[in-house]
Amino acid sequence: MRFRIPARWAPYLLVSPFLILFTVFGLFPLLFSAWLAFQSWEPTSGIESMKFVGLDNFVFALTDGWFWKSLYNTLWLAIVSGVPQHLVALPLAVFLHQAFGRWRGLFSGAYFLPYITSTVAIAMLFGSLFSTDYGLVNQALHALFGTENINWMRSPDAIKPAVAMVVFWRYVGFNLVLYLAALQTIPKDLYQAATLDGANAWQQFWRITLPSIKPMILFGVTLSIIGGLQLFEEPFILTNGKGGSDQAAMTVGMYLYRLAFDFSDFGGASALAWIMFGVIAGLTWLTNKAFADRRGAA
Repeated sequence: MRFRIPARWAPYLLVSPFLILFTVFGLFPLLFSAWLAFQSWEPTSGIESMKFVGLDNFVFALTDGWFWKSLYNTLWLAIVSGVPQHLVALPLAVFLHQAFGRWRGLFSGAYFLPYITSTVAIAMLFGSLFSTDYGLVNQALHALFGTENINWMRSPDAIKPAVAMVVFWRYVGFNLVLYLAALQTIPKDLYQAATLDGANAWQQFWRITLPSIKPMILFGVTLSIIGGLQLFEEPFILTNGKGGSDQAAMTVGMYLYRLAFDFSDFGGASALAWIMFGVIAGLTWLTNKAFADRRGAA
């Protein structure tokens, strides 16, 4: 006798693999982290060593000087590397869209390549470029301005700009592809009508292009905020996981990692993660509200 599954259960059975994987690798770690934020626990002592400490982990994180230093570094890197991404990607996307026609995909793919390149390979490349004695960056600065060689990876004043440059180089192509995709959805009739009415290129960009791609700009800026505040890979590899001289490039993500795996404070690291969740959610909400206000004002 064949075993038949009732038709009403078929949809749940089909989505069950995803639900099982999401529960095990997504939902459970999330809930466990929320519970762990109120515990004091060292994994080497076993699960039974957990001790409820209330809000102590959150108090510790908010009064920890290293947290505020890492938050400052994170915000600095997010702004310095994030803002130029959009200031460069948007006009470059407009140029590629208008100048290269069917070939724009080839050029946008070249800009997108750093985004899919291994972070380790990128770190090795820029480690050579920023080399103190033989790096091309120092050689170029010396040839152009006559400056002395800069120890980019060990100078507290130089390491953050170096990391910001790497982050900018890696993600500007991603934003370029976003804006290029948005530009292709704008009807050409709008530009033709504007040209007949005597609008110049700048007026068409300001009155047609920019309002039409505002939703994509919001999407790109939101991703930059989230990614910037979660920045980990680039500074971690460039500084060998130590944050550089005087911890000048230590981000919150790096400090959270070290708090958990170097100092075995998983409760404090979990509390820190949820604090950053609140910061990211707050900034994302402000970004959406700012764009909404502008649309309403228009």
